[in-house]
Amino acid sequence: MNDKLVFLGLLYFVQGIPYGLQSSLLPVYLRGAGHSLTRIGFTKILYFPWVLKVLWAPLIDRIGTKRRWLVGTVSGLALTCISSALLAPEAHIWGVAGTLLAMNALASVQDIAVDGAAVGLLKGRGELGLGNTAQVVGYKAGSVFAGGGLLAVIDVAGWSWMFLLLTFVYAGVALFVWGAPVLDEDSLRSQQTDVSKKGGGQGGDIMRPWRVWKKMLAVPGTPWTVLYVLTYKLGEQGAVTMFPLFLLDHHMTARELGFWNGVIAMAFSICGSSLGGVLLGQCSIGALMRRVFVLRTVSMVFQSSLLTILEPSPLMKGMAVLSMSVQHFLGGLITTLTFTTMMHCTQRADESVQATHYSFLATLEVLGKLLFGALAGVLVDWLGYQVAFLFFLTLSAGTALHVWTATITGAFREQPIKQPQ
Repeated sequence: MNDKLVFLGLLYFVQGIPYGLQSSLLPVYLRGAGHSLTRIGFTKILYFPWVLKVLWAPLIDRIGTKRRWLVGTVSGLALTCISSALLAPEAHIWGVAGTLLAMNALASVQDIAVDGAAVGLLKGRGELGLGNTAQVVGYKAGSVFAGGGLLAVIDVAGWSWMFLLLTFVYAGVALFVWGAPVLDEDSLRSQQTDVSKKGGGQGGDIMRPWRVWKKMLAVPGTPWTVLYVLTYKLGEQGAVTMFPLFLLDHHMTARELGFWNGVIAMAFSICGSSLGGVLLGQCSIGALMRRVFVLRTVSMVFQSSLLTILEPSPLMKGMAVLSMSVQHFLGGLITTLTFTTMMHCTQRADESVQATHYSFLATLEVLGKLLFGALAGVLVDWLGYQVAFLFFLTLSAGTALHVWTATITGAFREQPIKQPQ
């Protein structure tokens, strides 16, 4: 089990690096250069490959092995970092945007392959909880490394050296995956599945995508899970995106923000994700979700109240750091619960469509955050911070009510996470 957790954690770590670069480093860089919140919000378009990944997920399910896909995509990320190191962001902003788009495309393909491997490797409730903790913690650790750590030192190290460091990280992980014994069983099974499909004619499904969609939508629990992953982060996503920029406008420097939001708050997020994995082995997931969603709404009430304080002070900085830390802690806990729910739903699917099914759910999860994250800047520019955050708070409260109802009397009661026999 430890080999599985190290393998998954490392792959999700490097997968989180492009997200950290774009979600933490790029907005602060652009805001410091005087760009509007609307323009910063629209940089979320660079995440678009994550929305499209469900289109090529069936190919990754049926062609080649997980090892080959993972080695190929991680190696491609290393080459992309070399290209980024040769660009100066001040003079080649569109080139930088292109490399980030390419990194998101490669990371989205890697995500399909590693999710498919995880679905096959993790067995039972205990492994599901720990495996999804490794997924969320690894991804967020990569985000912290890129968006917090590198932001804090970029003024000293420089853009080129930063991407050269990332090149070596990706190259090392590619070599690790190439020789990872944990994939031996998965690779053999993938090869055998390919042969059986070719022999039995089932491979024709790849040319008939409607059959794949029919299989996916027939999986028990899928309709409720689809609605949930589209909406569960809406209010939180707006606050997480805009509150750091409010602090940059009024209370903190870019270096301070990189440390407090990019490192400390994300460390709390990792702690929340880790706690989620532990609690899943001891408590009902429905009871956990009800309590945590209510606590998240309360934390957003506190954070929204801070928007009335415009004068810089040590007390305000302390309360802002506390607010971000609590928000990220609860967000990390919710994310672990959500991805465990998604993976449990996927394990009910036929093995031939499991990676596609999980990628479909993960795509919708990204789509919900992406669309609202892109519009959050427009709302703040149009309505102002206080009114926009009141809207974010309303969305968060509505999501909490939806989850509370579903886990007691609604559809979520139909998909409990069962103990292994």
